[in-house]
Amino acid sequence: MQLEHESRDGIDIVRLPGRLMMANAADVRARLKEVITRGSAKLILDLTATDMLDSSGLAVLVSGLQTARKQGGDIVLVGANKNVCALFELTRLHTVFQIFDDMETAMRATA
Repeated sequence: MQLEHESRDGIDIVRLPGRLMMANAADVRARLKEVITRGSAKLILDLTATDMLDSSGLAVLVSGLQTARKQGGDIVLVGANKNVCALFELTRLHTVFQIFDDMETAMRATA
């Protein structure tokens, strides 16, 4: 699976797919790991297009966060819709991830 990826000011930005579920979780996990290990380990995951996450998708995000932190980096999230935010609150992952409404704020927090 191809994910949209760009680097700005030493921060990797990855746009996640509309659905992050068991069917594509392994591919997304592998791609995120590649971006983290090749980059600065500072990552913004853009959830603007993501409208569906299941437990496998959440596991991909947590795994990415662990990988980034082991390399001295971090992952922040941006653009999550109300349903995705509700899932993060339900699973208490909103206490683990920083979630921002807009890219500018996420960039400042990650820098």
